[in-house]
Amino acid sequence: MFDRADKTLLTTTIILLVCGLVVFGSAALGVLASNEAKFYAVIKSQLIYALVGGSIALIAGSLTPYHLYKKYAYPFFVSALILTLLVFVPGLNQYHGGAHRWIAIGSLSVQPSEFLKFAFVTAVAAWCTAYRNKFRDLKFGLYPYLAGAIIISGVMLAQPDFGTYMVIMLSSFATYFVGGARRKHIYILVVTGFVGIVLLISVRPYMLERIKTYLNSGNDPRGSSWQLNQALIALGGGGLTGRGLGQSVQKFNYLPEQIGDSVFAVLGEELGFLGVIMLVILYGIVGVRGYMISKTAGDQFGRLLAVGIVSIILAQASLNVCSMLGIFPLTGVPLPLVSHGGTALMVVLFELGVLLNISKYRLV
Repeated sequence: MFDRADKTLLTTTIILLVCGLVVFGSAALGVLASNEAKFYAVIKSQLIYALVGGSIALIAGSLTPYHLYKKYAYPFFVSALILTLLVFVPGLNQYHGGAHRWIAIGSLSVQPSEFLKFAFVTAVAAWCTAYRNKFRDLKFGLYPYLAGAIIISGVMLAQPDFGTYMVIMLSSFATYFVGGARRKHIYILVVTGFVGIVLLISVRPYMLERIKTYLNSGNDPRGSSWQLNQALIALGGGGLTGRGLGQSVQKFNYLPEQIGDSVFAVLGEELGFLGVIMLVILYGIVGVRGYMISKTAGDQFGRLLAVGIVSIILAQASLNVCSMLGIFPLTGVPLPLVSHGGTALMVVLFELGVLLNISKYRLV
């Protein structure tokens, strides 16, 4: 099943998943204090998604030849885009936290933008490969990428989901860059992106509020700055070795989203600086092995797809960690393989499975 696959990447993935479940279970104790029924529900769903759905996703990704994604890249992207648009359909969409990011299927909720991340990276990798000899021309390089980016911008920012949007843009940009983009086109994209973000902040009050919180965590301490301040208190309280697994104080009625995007702060409080460093090292190993797989991939498409997948995971992990440390404004991005979220967990494991499949076809 995993013959010839990168064993270091596989082992690191399993370690991350197991450690993630342990940290998640500890963070969920904060939910138990206020809602026992919800506690058992989230523990059950996380275990099912991780051990059943996640295992199937990882195996499926590792067994399916990655060349198939090139063949069906564009239909897959269009399908993921249509699925994401369903979050705007009354009766199907699920409203939570001021955003339409989920669709309800019976008792299950699905976040389709998780599929869109992989789909867009796959489409960019397929396009760069197909038009490799013409890619430096505007109509075969910059314009198609910009068209896709603009469409995704409209869909993601209308939800709104700026965190996931950032992950999609960073990972697709990395794929586009490695695909052979001209330096001039890169400059155009950087300037366009900067201007777009400035305009977006000017018309979206909640984003401006997050920027103010980032620049001054003392601003509105019981309002917009509450989550950041509680996260910093948790991380500072952990010290070098932490309070001990299960001993977090901040997860009880202080830290918002303790099983979501704030789970890193719980980890830091309970396992301390050493625990944080170990987690960062694990993500670092995933990144290093992923880029090594990219360098030795059997073809250009495999190389670019590997870059895209690794960039998705590292971008998401970095945004989460940096926002909890106050290095970057809060984004609401979950921590891969640790935070609550069945769709995100299964998709990340599937992406890692695809990366393992690419490693089977390495040249050396």
